[in-house]
Amino acid sequence: MAVLTAAGRRAAEGAGRGGRTTRGGGKRATRVPPVVLAFVLLPLLAEGFFVFWPALQGFYLSLTKWDGISAPQFIGLGNYREMIHDTVFHTAMLDTVLWLALFGGLSALLGLGAALLLQQERRGVGFYRAALFLPVVFSLTATALVWQAMYQPDGLINKTMSGLGLGSLTHPWLADQDTALYAVIVPALWRQVGYVMVLYLAGLKGIDPALYEAAKVDGATRWQQFRHITLPQLRSVNAVVLSVIIIDSLRSFDVVWALTRGGPYHSSELLSTYMYSAAFQSLRLGYGSALAVVIFVLAFGVIASYLIRAFKEAD
Repeated sequence: MAVLTAAGRRAAEGAGRGGRTTRGGGKRATRVPPVVLAFVLLPLLAEGFFVFWPALQGFYLSLTKWDGISAPQFIGLGNYREMIHDTVFHTAMLDTVLWLALFGGLSALLGLGAALLLQQERRGVGFYRAALFLPVVFSLTATALVWQAMYQPDGLINKTMSGLGLGSLTHPWLADQDTALYAVIVPALWRQVGYVMVLYLAGLKGIDPALYEAAKVDGATRWQQFRHITLPQLRSVNAVVLSVIIIDSLRSFDVVWALTRGGPYHSSELLSTYMYSAAFQSLRLGYGSALAVVIFVLAFGVIASYLIRAFKEAD
């Protein structure tokens, strides 16, 4: 009886741990219900069909010469060798790096600054949060069309400058090679700051107020609190913001194409706009696919290097 009781106790303990016991005392793997498998496998299949398979196809097409009509002709690394001598590609690469630095850096700084100013619950703060976030819900194309009207020689910007006595500063902003790229960055930045602000607001809400109270007791200044408490606590949010900014920077297309189409004379050409024009206007889909691969490698390389460094610092 004692033996049966002990055996029953071992079986109950095995069942309590979530497994089935065998005659030899081992555990038998629990069978996964078909419904669970279906919920796991169906999204994986959809992801593979709509994401990974087109990505592999794009990589293969980057090794071909294809006009979208005839059969692709395999040329190996010919498209990548052509990039070395392509002056438009060099211009697009430099503009993309400049776009990443200005658009990414300013959106992060302005978004963090707005979050710090609007994190306290005060009267009317909700209105300012909503006002800064409102451009995010607008279409980039619609945003670009509004700013295009503002940038016109007789648009709001030049008229405002003339009204303030700054008529000497009026300028054809989108038609000048020296100002086209910076003029395009402004509406993209106007739309991005609110989104980054929301990300930082969520991160600031997660910081324990006791840390700031202890710092005040120790006589820490606002800058010391920001440097030694706020920034370290926002490390995980910074990783998300960096990833979002890099991805948005490298795939920026709508606002540039609607405002300048990469002109004048490729002065605002990005890798994304050059990829589109090469693939769908010049019907060089193989070369356009190679440009897409370059964009992917740049995004993956920057994000992966930052995440690896962040994880090493966390350990």
